[in-house]
Amino acid sequence: MLVSGAARYFFITPDGQKVYLFFLMPGDVFGGASALTEPTRFIVSTEATMESVALVWKRDVIRTIATKYPRIFENGLSIACDYLVWYLATHLSLVCHSARERLAHVLVGLAAGIGRKTPNGVSLEITNEQLANTANITPFTVSRLLSEWQRSGLISKDRGKLLLYHPEQLLHHPRRSLAHKSKL
Repeated sequence: MLVSGAARYFFITPDGQKVYLFFLMPGDVFGGASALTEPTRFIVSTEATMESVALVWKRDVIRTIATKYPRIFENGLSIACDYLVWYLATHLSLVCHSARERLAHVLVGLAAGIGRKTPNGVSLEITNEQLANTANITPFTVSRLLSEWQRSGLISKDRGKLLLYHPEQLLHHPRRSLAHKSKL
């Protein structure tokens, strides 16, 4: 269980590419497959994204505790259900949303989850590559959209850092029209 800090799930593709899947916040549990009766291969890996503290139980210990307190298994099923909901939302986003919408949703979600509130907004330490991977778009598209949002005054960006002034406004920021661009 992540006590403090932040982490994320990732998967390494057969060609060696790291694909980010899901960010973990304090209170989130990972490695739940170790509580299964039969040991299983982990499908994804977990890595800390900042200095973090996690509680770790050995497999036999957590299984003994869970037998004594069945609520632990119920919590595990609830977590599995949450992951299914996340997977469904991700899949639907790929099918139904534009790159702009996917990136906006990723940024708003990350701001709420791992963002650090500042007097000017919400600060995120994340790279364009990580955002591209999470939103399932190219790093070029991330760079283009972030630059557009910076010109619009919604964010400011620096290498590996973003400041979102009003994250929720990203979800409602219309795409600039070609007519508007031609006047610039």
